[in-house]
Amino acid sequence: MQILQRVILPADDQLDTTALYVDAGPANGIRLRENDEFARNPKAPEDKLHFVSSGSEEVHFEDVLSRSSIRLRAGEQLSFGTYFNAFPASYWRRWTDLQSIRLVVRTTGHGTVTVYKSNARGTLQRVDGARVDGTAVTEFDLTLKPFGDGGWYWFDLASSREELTLDSAEWQGAEREGNPGKVTLEITTMNKPDFCLNNARILSEHPEVLEHVQEVLIVDQGTLKVADQPGFAEVKSALGDKLRIIDQANLGGSGGFSRGMYEAVENGSDYALLLDDDVVIEPESIARLLVFSDHCRKPTIVGGHMFDLYSRSVLHTFGEVVDPYRFVPALPHTDMEMRHDFSVANLRQTPWLHRRVDVDYNGWWLCMIPTEIIREIGLSLPLFIKWDDAEYGLRAREAGFATVSLPGAAVWHVSWIDKDDLVGWQAYFHGRNRLITTLIYSPHKKGGRVIRESFQADVKHLVSMQYFTEQTRLDALEDLFLGPEHLHRNIGTKLGEINALKSQYPDAEMRENVDDFPAPALGSGPSGLTPIGLPNKKDLVKWGVTTVARQLIKKPSAESAERPQGFLAHRDNRWFRLAHYDSVVVSNADGTAASWYKRDPEKLKAMLAEAGKHHANLYRHWEELAEQYRKAVPEITSLEAWKKTFGLADEEGR
Repeated sequence: MQILQRVILPADDQLDTTALYVDAGPANGIRLRENDEFARNPKAPEDKLHFVSSGSEEVHFEDVLSRSSIRLRAGEQLSFGTYFNAFPASYWRRWTDLQSIRLVVRTTGHGTVTVYKSNARGTLQRVDGARVDGTAVTEFDLTLKPFGDGGWYWFDLASSREELTLDSAEWQGAEREGNPGKVTLEITTMNKPDFCLNNARILSEHPEVLEHVQEVLIVDQGTLKVADQPGFAEVKSALGDKLRIIDQANLGGSGGFSRGMYEAVENGSDYALLLDDDVVIEPESIARLLVFSDHCRKPTIVGGHMFDLYSRSVLHTFGEVVDPYRFVPALPHTDMEMRHDFSVANLRQTPWLHRRVDVDYNGWWLCMIPTEIIREIGLSLPLFIKWDDAEYGLRAREAGFATVSLPGAAVWHVSWIDKDDLVGWQAYFHGRNRLITTLIYSPHKKGGRVIRESFQADVKHLVSMQYFTEQTRLDALEDLFLGPEHLHRNIGTKLGEINALKSQYPDAEMRENVDDFPAPALGSGPSGLTPIGLPNKKDLVKWGVTTVARQLIKKPSAESAERPQGFLAHRDNRWFRLAHYDSVVVSNADGTAASWYKRDPEKLKAMLAEAGKHHANLYRHWEELAEQYRKAVPEITSLEAWKKTFGLADEEGR
């Protein structure tokens, strides 16, 4: 039998993630009493839910003996029905040929091992159990047959009057034919050498998960080089010949990840494992992604989930699809919630987590792509950043290759809450790349709602006095009409062009200290203590016309050019509030700086007219543009095209 998934425990410096690995008591102190109504309706009203106290205690950190071993004190109960240690049976049932698995539990001491399963509704069922005494190896043979739509396996341990120690446990399956696949693990980085070096260090400390990693490749696109960091020599020595660093110009995420994909094909790897730089990886994820990928019936993209780096028990999302009418990321079903906190409600308390989620794509914070797929459909579109992972998942699906977001494989990543990449230089790439992806894949006439929503976004930025952001969006529309040829041509230069515009727009100039701005004039901004709310949906058109007209006709007060009318925290930075100011200082998403927004009717008039012209032109020429971009995909994503962009075309021996 082959190990499919080891039971693991948090590292010594990751004890704030304990809820993801092990629970004390039946369900971390509170157990959900199932009923049919709740099983059918996971969002039933609170008065239909029944909770009972278990009287359990929390996990004692000092009892975590190693990454595979934990001690239960006399009379304690622990459950491994957790994100990292429950077995995602429905995913193995759906995507592999395995018909059954085996759970092997090694213990020392006295107590019981009890096996449970769930179904897609989150209903919990006892499967089997055994008493253990002394040094014991307990095995359970388990079928995967009933997991067609969802469900997990897990086990609980309970000690008796004496201590019980879990020495190790693992989920096993039948051996597959052939050798395990070879992996190129690639990290793309740009001026985050501390994060990048930390991940390399984590990898070096877990050689067991690197057994089948042929190469750890760092594509360094920054000016602060990873190789120049203190401690790099030790990490390099630990990784030995597996570590290779490639220095290249900043070609964004798509350029860095495409380089990793290209090198994986060139060096004969079976998989390219893409890893973001600003993450902390659970190293066991590497082994889990590889063994699952090897067992898939056909080549499949297999990715992991993302937890919040600064709130480590919080899962960003359990899977994502693309809304085909709006072309925005969406959740696969209505029961799913964003930012689920496992320290508040564990796996067994959360029925929607038991339904298998089928996705369109997986974020490239942790994603394993078979090189067979790369050879057939190419590398990333040269988008620099944004939409590269989603587009690749859609392209793979059209070619007959699925994507799986595999539970139990994950990284911790900076949360989107601490970012606002719809404002500033990234707005160019958001706007352009969303439209390009829609042109290529939309099944709806004129791209569904995308043109309308794109213009609405322009209006929102303009009434918010975000003129730099709007200028980048207008540039994105202009470049869109240049056709697919511009993508490789400007991938290495566009960011510099965008940043060069910042000096022309006060809203793009960031200052770390708000005292660097003039003090607000008392009573000069919107009156009243109640925050300005979002207009009713039925009034939005009227509100928009009235607001734009007012901003075009009414001149800003003379004082507003000299002093802001107030300060706004980032959480209050909403278009329907900003529209009421002539001048305001606004904090950025991570709280490190602020900028001064000043209303300019002339900019509003000129930019609004340009946005209208571009969107009308896009509507008229949608079909021919779509045809251009669709036809160009095989060429601009080819290894040969990217080889030129990497500057490798003239190198000998390539």
